[in-house]
Amino acid sequence: MKVDGEVSIEAPVERHRVYEDGLAILTGTLIVSLGVVIYSKAVLLTGSTAGLALLLQYATGAGFWLVFSLVNLPFYVLAVRRLGWPFALRTFLAISLVSLFSRLTAQWVEFARIDPVYAAVVGGGLMGMGLLVLFRHRTGLGGINILAIYLQEKWGIRAGYFQLAIDLAILAAAVFVLPPANLLLSIIGAAVVNMILAINHKPGRYVGVT
Repeated sequence: MKVDGEVSIEAPVERHRVYEDGLAILTGTLIVSLGVVIYSKAVLLTGSTAGLALLLQYATGAGFWLVFSLVNLPFYVLAVRRLGWPFALRTFLAISLVSLFSRLTAQWVEFARIDPVYAAVVGGGLMGMGLLVLFRHRTGLGGINILAIYLQEKWGIRAGYFQLAIDLAILAAAVFVLPPANLLLSIIGAAVVNMILAINHKPGRYVGVT
């Protein structure tokens, strides 16, 4: 790399330590869980398996923590086969913690009233920031993401398009469960989540390696 006409030597990439990964997973899942609780209180949806779990919670009355754990179970085998044991174990830990913390957070924090627009923006922002922390420590938080990567590698189906199709299907199913205003706010919240990730999670911007 050249700086002002001089040749500089790039510093070697420093790998994350185990305790740094652990603290990141703990922090990221706590933040995501708070966002999920806000969405649950406002009856909003997000994408991926978290959105599917919220939708099933609204439709059946089952707790998010239980549904979220169950819908992710089939994807762990794919995670091990396609992305390796370290990624699979971190992802399993993150999903388990979100399930646990989402249940406990509802007991730790009580919302007497929350404006739906505020919930969509702030809840989406919290989930986006939590996912950013997890992604930077090579940790996933949804089986649909794993399936998307597998289908892209195995059949050439673009992971982004598949993920978008699943999210659209979840939103389409939500038409029968959520009021139109809540559905619109859910779309706005999803845009907030993806904007945070698109702006802050770019190749080369963060070089931490797990």
